[in-house]
Amino acid sequence: MKKLIAGNWKMNGSLAANEALLQALAAGLPGQPACAVAVCVPAPYLAQFQALAKALPALAAIDLGAQDVSAKASGAYTGEVSASMLKDFGCRYAIVGHSERRQYHFETDALVAEKAQQALAVGITPIVCVGETLAEREAGQTESVVKRQLAAVIHANGHCISEIVVAYEPVWAIGTGRTATPEQAQAVHAVLRAQLKAATDQSARVKILYGGSMNAANAATLLSQPDIDGGLIGGASLKAPDFLTIIAAAAV
Repeated sequence: MKKLIAGNWKMNGSLAANEALLQALAAGLPGQPACAVAVCVPAPYLAQFQALAKALPALAAIDLGAQDVSAKASGAYTGEVSASMLKDFGCRYAIVGHSERRQYHFETDALVAEKAQQALAVGITPIVCVGETLAEREAGQTESVVKRQLAAVIHANGHCISEIVVAYEPVWAIGTGRTATPEQAQAVHAVLRAQLKAATDQSARVKILYGGSMNAANAATLLSQPDIDGGLIGGASLKAPDFLTIIAAAAV
């Protein structure tokens, strides 16, 4: 299975900064990378990526992703962005259930499952984020938390669950500089792999990414674990040399 390296720009960027970053990525990519690559950009910049991809042929190696998607298909939901709108801009992926959405926007497991359903309905691959807080890890609840979060998505999307991507992102390691050890990350990925295997006979198709402060220095070690199929990259995805180093590590 080809690994997937997906950059999550979060609420960062500007027209000028984005163009400089994407030009640097286009210049540094080794033709067709040996892994799949995506960038999940803020919604206002989807059109910019689409336009630059036409001007910079090397960007064809990078898929476009969104950072969120509405749980509704259309209607009177001011400020929401539907899956079909994202599809119009060529989005291949949409992040759902990121811990920052769960924490700051009070998104429930059920809502995350609905968002994944909307993405799948239009052919967009949801990157379903799961992960525990530090308090939950210290209380020995890591396994039960991530299984509960993933179970909601499996329950709502069982018939096509093999079409999702899962990202394990320990909340205590996001943007903190702290990273789960390769052994800690692998242990949780193995739990998620077993859960997917019980849900579908196509579980081997599901990539499970690690998403807690993966960077240029630790990527190779994390990606060498048997059940880590790539990374959901935050801060390092905003620095072209670092992101390219991680892509190279995933190609080994």
